[in-house]
Amino acid sequence: MPHINLLPWRQQQKARKQKQYIAVLGGCALFALFVVYGINAYYSTLIENQQARNQFLQSEISVLDSKIKEIQTLKDIRTSLEQRMQLIVDLQRNRNLGAQIMDELVKVVPPGIYLIKLEKTDDKVVLQGKTESNNRVSTMMRQIESSYLLHDPVLNAIIAANNTDQARVLSDFSMVAEIYTEKKDRERKESK
Repeated sequence: MPHINLLPWRQQQKARKQKQYIAVLGGCALFALFVVYGINAYYSTLIENQQARNQFLQSEISVLDSKIKEIQTLKDIRTSLEQRMQLIVDLQRNRNLGAQIMDELVKVVPPGIYLIKLEKTDDKVVLQGKTESNNRVSTMMRQIESSYLLHDPVLNAIIAANNTDQARVLSDFSMVAEIYTEKKDRERKESK
């Protein structure tokens, strides 16, 4: 006799497949959750490592910034000391400048010119005096040009005197000449 199964096997098979499907779905969800957690942990570790590196770099940058400030203050001190040393060297070099100017003026002032006032300001000498003729002033200017200490004479004024009481009529003059210094020599060489 044929065997007939009257049990609801289709519903049981459907229920079994549904349970398998839910189990596979749960397993996939659990696996996906595990993968997401793993990726999250991996990237969190990377972020923490990068933040630790950044913190280390920030601390090193602050150390270097303090060293840079210290170097800058040392450079400022060095510049100040160099300026002081240069000032001392200039003072040492120019300590006899007044005597040298007077000695050079004796050589460049021709007879017939009488100096009344001599004034040194910075790198210039202002000469005021009296002259018997304008030719003597031009001779003096040429001699100043050929001088080792003075150069670039500029005649400001020659004023003829109206006094007829004096045996000689003397004209007043005013002149400015520059003094050679090593600083000016360097500036001239750099400009050429």
